[in-house]
Amino acid sequence: MVQISPSTLKTLLFTLGPLLLPKLLGYYRSYRAKGRSKPVPVRPLPPHVFSALNILFVSCLFAFISTLPTFAPENIFLATSSRLQTPNDVLFTRLSYLRPKGKLTEADDLLKPRIASIDARCLYLYYGPSVMTYCPFCVSDEPMSYFWYAIPMILFPHILHLFALGAATSSAIAGKEGNRWRTSAVMIGVGLALAECYLTGAGDWKVNARAFRPEDLNHFHWNMRIRRGLGIAVADAVLAGFLWASSTNRLFVIPPTAAERMETATKVLENARGQLGALGIMRNVVARDEGLRRKAEAYWRKEGQVMSEVMDEREVVEGLRSALGSGRVNVPQVEEEARRFADGIVISHTPMPNGVPL
Repeated sequence: MVQISPSTLKTLLFTLGPLLLPKLLGYYRSYRAKGRSKPVPVRPLPPHVFSALNILFVSCLFAFISTLPTFAPENIFLATSSRLQTPNDVLFTRLSYLRPKGKLTEADDLLKPRIASIDARCLYLYYGPSVMTYCPFCVSDEPMSYFWYAIPMILFPHILHLFALGAATSSAIAGKEGNRWRTSAVMIGVGLALAECYLTGAGDWKVNARAFRPEDLNHFHWNMRIRRGLGIAVADAVLAGFLWASSTNRLFVIPPTAAERMETATKVLENARGQLGALGIMRNVVARDEGLRRKAEAYWRKEGQVMSEVMDEREVVEGLRSALGSGRVNVPQVEEEARRFADGIVISHTPMPNGVPL
């Protein structure tokens, strides 16, 4: 398979970076300007989006925990502090001292004849103990046979990750706020899986053949587990940040369409109409009931007395005189606005020739 060295990657970055970075910045600025042209108020986090963020948090947490040494498979070279060139009998004798009652396990007995050569031990460090122990058709003369056997194990955590991403961005759980990120989430999950498959298949599994000290060994399989866990955790955290920012209208805002604005305005008007209808019914009940009518009349008489007393207070009189005298209140303008408001009410209730109000 084609191999890309770090120097090649550095060259590609230095070559394509100056071309791509300005375009990315321009796209980001135009997207922000588009969001500012039709401002949408910031809103609280919707409850269904909170459920999606919980799913991403759990996925991120499990991915991070998987990087801990406690959950990593045993590395017999690290456990026994052995070199790659250590004789097989010596290596497994040291390993037996670490086993209960000094006896090798069944998996140790299966692994022992399979890592007798240097190439097999390099493959062990590259693909891990499970592949070397249980692969029924793998031989060190055909290194790619180990890769084909390892593919399901490589893809399994990514498939679980894709399930988590699918659940977190499904319309049933996250609504339309999460569904808009579904394609991006799937692309991220598939990209991580393909990246690990490529790095594993294109890597140099013989990198440890020239290592003569235990500290010089490159434990590729164990390092890749850490990279995978961190990559999934970072991807989940970034997606959660985007989902939170977009669902609260802080970033990546999509202004509502004309149909959505019309539907919202219709709902507001229907709600106001219902409240006005309820208010009319209440006023009708108060007007028809003698006891309630007396209470209402007593309330308004009391209200008139209280407001009259308030308006006669010295501080209020001085405040009104100061406001009117300083020109802060434009009395003619206030009177004109009141007249237009009253004319609007009267005109809207003036019957047309057919008896229908204007």
